[in-house]
Amino acid sequence: MADATFLYNAYRDGVFRFLSRLVGHSEAARDLTQEVFLRVARGPVPEETDAGCRAWVFTIARNLALNHLRDARRRPSTVELTDAAGPASQELAAAVQQALDALPALERDVFLLRETAGLSYGEIATACGLTADGVRMRLHRARAELRAALSGPVADQRARGVRVGQRDDRGSHD
Repeated sequence: MADATFLYNAYRDGVFRFLSRLVGHSEAARDLTQEVFLRVARGPVPEETDAGCRAWVFTIARNLALNHLRDARRRPSTVELTDAAGPASQELAAAVQQALDALPALERDVFLLRETAGLSYGEIATACGLTADGVRMRLHRARAELRAALSGPVADQRARGVRVGQRDDRGSHD
């Protein structure tokens, strides 16, 4: 059985990446990540496998993010782009965020849990209250919608000679 310290060390980076994509800016993601692990520390850690504990942590993260997004809709918001690499990267980052925001909430969550947090289909199913087949279907649908939404912006970037989705010498993405 894992304890809160183990869960924090094992999953904090994945939770932060997931929340950063979901809420759209790093300050709120940092606050929400902290809140996730405060809740993990306050409550009893379930007696489950590592995968079950991971799904439990991401269920907490998802629920907090959904509450945050619901509360944010009630008050005016500002857009913050965290990518300071340049105008082309900022345009693409904005297009990606807009495409993610356009997805239905559950499809967006499934996609982000898979792609930013690296959860398995079973873990995502547990975190979102779905079956593994439901996860597959929603992930497929989300990827297709994102592909369609981003085909124009990606083509524009490539036409300008910007490398899209390739690693540079420092190991970061353009």
